[in-house]
Amino acid sequence: MDRNTVTAIVLSTVVIVAGFTIQSKFFPNKTAIPVQPRQEVPELTVIDSPSPATTEDSSGKSQQEPAFLEKDSGQEVQSEQRFFIETDLVRVEFTNKGGDIVSYKLKQHKDRDELVEMASSVTDSNRAFSILLGSSEGQILDQYFNVKRINDNEIGFYRSFTVQNADGSKGSFTLAKQYSFIPGQYLFELKVTIDGDAALDGLRFGDAAYTIKTSPQIGPRWHVKEDKYEYRKFFYLLNGKKKTVTVNAGQSKSNNEKFSWTAVAGKYFTLIAIPEAPLAGVRYSAVTIDPSVPVSQMYLTRPAISGNRNTDLWRFYIGPRTDKNLAMYNISTNNPFGIGDAKLNEMVESSGILAPLEILLKLIMELFYSFIPNWGISIILMTILMRIVIFPLTKKSSEATLKMQEHAPKMQEIQAKYKGNPQKLNEEMAKFYQSSGYNPLSGCLPLLIQFPLIFAMYNLFNNYFEFRGAMFIPGWIPDLSQGDSVLAFPFTVPLVNWTELRILPIIYVVSQLLFGKVTQTPTSAQQNSSMKFMMYGMPLMFFFLFYNAPAGLLIYWTFSNILTLGQQIVINKMMHAKKAKGLELVK
Repeated sequence: MDRNTVTAIVLSTVVIVAGFTIQSKFFPNKTAIPVQPRQEVPELTVIDSPSPATTEDSSGKSQQEPAFLEKDSGQEVQSEQRFFIETDLVRVEFTNKGGDIVSYKLKQHKDRDELVEMASSVTDSNRAFSILLGSSEGQILDQYFNVKRINDNEIGFYRSFTVQNADGSKGSFTLAKQYSFIPGQYLFELKVTIDGDAALDGLRFGDAAYTIKTSPQIGPRWHVKEDKYEYRKFFYLLNGKKKTVTVNAGQSKSNNEKFSWTAVAGKYFTLIAIPEAPLAGVRYSAVTIDPSVPVSQMYLTRPAISGNRNTDLWRFYIGPRTDKNLAMYNISTNNPFGIGDAKLNEMVESSGILAPLEILLKLIMELFYSFIPNWGISIILMTILMRIVIFPLTKKSSEATLKMQEHAPKMQEIQAKYKGNPQKLNEEMAKFYQSSGYNPLSGCLPLLIQFPLIFAMYNLFNNYFEFRGAMFIPGWIPDLSQGDSVLAFPFTVPLVNWTELRILPIIYVVSQLLFGKVTQTPTSAQQNSSMKFMMYGMPLMFFFLFYNAPAGLLIYWTFSNILTLGQQIVINKMMHAKKAKGLELVK
């Protein structure tokens, strides 16, 4: 490369990196946050729980009342206590303060050296599954609740309150929360019961009775600036179709459509809230008080309750974002809850219309894994197989490129001759293509056919759950879902926020440069600078973009480049041999 080209590449890279940095730091997205008017919520007074009664709604229809209510001791708790429920899959820690969850760990999944925490960013004032009276702007229940341990997998919390009715009179009610878990399931049930006396004229604060807050954040831990391939997004199911809600940091959005379920998800894990009946009323929040504690939280609002007694059944799935764990809720006989047609597996990341191709690739890769139980080896074998399958297309594209190189001088001559006459230029170029038998689109079509395969493989290698925590090479690539690491920097590299030295991105860029060198075509002087930037500048930009990419994805790209480079060298030799043989026959 000449000196000017090197200078252009370096300056372009600096400008791009600096531009992104300045924009994110000084010109962040500023979206107005819809704020609901704060409700005037009556002051609550804690009293002894009322005498147990058969729980019925205003129509006389019997409700599912938590059994522990009839054992209410009426004793007031004066201090915070912690309680645990543990199954084969989860370990959950509760506090009697509001009857909330303060820790929800997945026992079969690791986050570095600890279990994945799905009740992340919990603080004393923002816990998981807290209840607020009224809408999401209502008053949180922060009192100490009585506790009843029902059995090893069920626990109940209850407390009594008085509230002022619309006519000024006062009514009393007991609010109870009952959590029920089943071994072998990432889904649990939460029953919320309002058991009021005859004086209670419903539970109504504006249009809402109460709101449930989900966990402030779900694990695993991630750094927004460093982990570019990790994310938190909100979703909901409307009329059987998954919808995405974009909520940027510092934003809050309300959704009043009647959803079947709503969720917050990361790359590998998800929290899905499933009301007993379709519900309209959820707010998605990414508003943080402390920038170091990210929040991706949902507020689920229950409409006003008209009777003095009511029990709501909520279900929450908190676990892996995999088809294996989510599809079981599509057939009622496949799960102990009797849930059918829930379509929770819509939360599994797929390539859309390319999903069947992605499924086929998964099956092939899993077949390789069954013989050699190393996902890194499976990626390499899959890449080899794919390069063999698409070799005819690659060969055809390469032949078209070499043919273009042969015709380049004549094409440049025609372009120079009719430079000022576009119409005549097109006519002469068409004549040349016809006489030479060269089709300029012949090199593009094979590449276009390969695109669906490339997109499907990209999504597969970037999101495949089994890659999470899968070791390839000890000491270098301990986790295929994360970037490789050979050295931790004692500081953070400015602008790019790098904290570790990675080798895979370097190997990838070198393979990209070699591939560009082998496949370069003769160009005019006018096109030469642009081609040089594409050959040298683009790989350099990719180095910055993919530095923190998952190792599995970079292994695929790098090995694919190396194999394609080898194929190109073979094809070049074949074409040169064919050309030499043709010249001998002419002689």
